[in-house]
Amino acid sequence: MELDEFQAILDYEESHWWYRGRLRIVLREVERLAIPSGARILDAGCGSGRVLDALAQFGQVTGVDLSSAAVAAASARGHERVSRAPIEELPFEDSRFHLVTCLDVIEHTDDDCGALRELLRVTRPGGHLLVTAPAYQALWSAHDVRNEHRRRYTRGGLRQVAASVGWELVRDTHFNTLLLAPAAAVRLAGRVREGRRRSELALTPQWLTPVLELPLRLEAAYLGRGGSLPAGLSVAALFTRPEQIRPALRLITERPPTANVA
Repeated sequence: MELDEFQAILDYEESHWWYRGRLRIVLREVERLAIPSGARILDAGCGSGRVLDALAQFGQVTGVDLSSAAVAAASARGHERVSRAPIEELPFEDSRFHLVTCLDVIEHTDDDCGALRELLRVTRPGGHLLVTAPAYQALWSAHDVRNEHRRRYTRGGLRQVAASVGWELVRDTHFNTLLLAPAAAVRLAGRVREGRRRSELALTPQWLTPVLELPLRLEAAYLGRGGSLPAGLSVAALFTRPEQIRPALRLITERPPTANVA
């Protein structure tokens, strides 16, 4: 990720409707798991540490991120168990964590199969992985380029790449559904604006934040009751590590292509 884009995240993460809405959805899903007291939780790709702050209510949190700037930011928030490493090569023993979150990270990896296999390794049998990722390769835009994404996902595509390394699906859904049409229009229109370098996070006026956050509040309430949404700008999937991992499956369906956009 470009440094100025990461700085934009630091500047806007606490107040931006997107981050606040996604976190609300994630917390509702974690609450449904009823994980044991004192559970060990890993946020793989922890960024600034904001998610670690929120997950600390559920257990002992650990963060890892490839970016040294992210590790420094998370450490500055008071998180002591944060280290720098790629999620394809995690510095943890096997079967350590009860819960792993990987929020809008897997799309950054060159090898998503390898990343998901490594997340499986560090998760306890019966433990869970919660993944979020951007949806629909057709919505590829300058935002993806700035954030150094490799691909976007469908629900089926994410299910299959996870199953290929041994994860079992618990449930999945889209979210950010009510804003799909207008956001898609903005993304697609942005393709013709050559040279725009300003982060999308800076485009929302502060007064508009409560309006844009409301749909995600409604979605979080619905998803928190076990609902599922058929379309949306993002996909979320909850997986579990089985007691016995089956041999790797051959991935036979079409995978999202690695995007190479100048």
